[in-house]
Amino acid sequence: MKRTLILAVTVCLLAACDENKNEKTQANNNEKQEAMNTISNKEKAVALLKAIETGASEPIGYVNAENYKQHNLGVEDGLDGFGRALAGLANFPEKAKVNTVRAFEDGDYVVCQTDYNFFGPKAGFDIFRFEDGKIVEHWDNLMAYNGQPNPSGHTPFDGTTEMKDLDKTEANKTLVRNFVQDVLMGQHPENLTNYFDGNSYIQHNVSIADGLDGLGAALAAMAEQGIKMEYFKIHKIFGCGNFVLAVSEGAFANQPTSYYDLFRVENGKIAEHWDVMETIAPESEWKHQNGKFNF
Repeated sequence: MKRTLILAVTVCLLAACDENKNEKTQANNNEKQEAMNTISNKEKAVALLKAIETGASEPIGYVNAENYKQHNLGVEDGLDGFGRALAGLANFPEKAKVNTVRAFEDGDYVVCQTDYNFFGPKAGFDIFRFEDGKIVEHWDNLMAYNGQPNPSGHTPFDGTTEMKDLDKTEANKTLVRNFVQDVLMGQHPENLTNYFDGNSYIQHNVSIADGLDGLGAALAAMAEQGIKMEYFKIHKIFGCGNFVLAVSEGAFANQPTSYYDLFRVENGKIAEHWDVMETIAPESEWKHQNGKFNF
């Protein structure tokens, strides 16, 4: 009888311990979920990128592990593909560095502009799509950057970061869409000067000087070399106040190219420009069939 009682008490104690453990686990999960809900999608995206440098594991929890679609053509689909792409960093001689200089939200999307050094220095844009507070899709455009300023002394990262005029977001997105169509796609090139305040235009493209004069000189130099910069299609326009990102497809020097152009708009005119161009790899080299764009 005594042994039976002891056994019964032991079973109850073990059950109580298990229940207490489960309650603690559930409480911890609830705390993590509450903490995640208090963080903006922009903060989550920036933290995930920073984790490439720090190795922090918590930001991985911001990704939907069961539903994560990748559009970087050199990275396998899914969260596992993301992990495998970064696995080689441990053997790379330089420590990875990630500095996101601008980031903004547009609906379910977050746009980040980042100064990278992983597998070599790079300038990049990343776009994340969120569902229910978790990242479910990712696009990017990356280019190698040697650290040298452009003819006007600017880099792909410096310049204004203040985001304002939030009430003008849609008007500014329309302005940039029209500029890309009229000027970059060549539908109405005669409208070029309508989009700028005289020659006041800050340029961060690595090869082009400030002002419309600088742009004209660069285009003329490319023409002399037989190099064409072509825009065929706008895939998506993102914006937040005075900053607008246009994602376009075209060709540069007859190579399929993805163009990410970030514009700062001031008083209804384009005042500043940053960009990243990336050659689109042949389909035979793609690690998945999600495509480079497909927003």
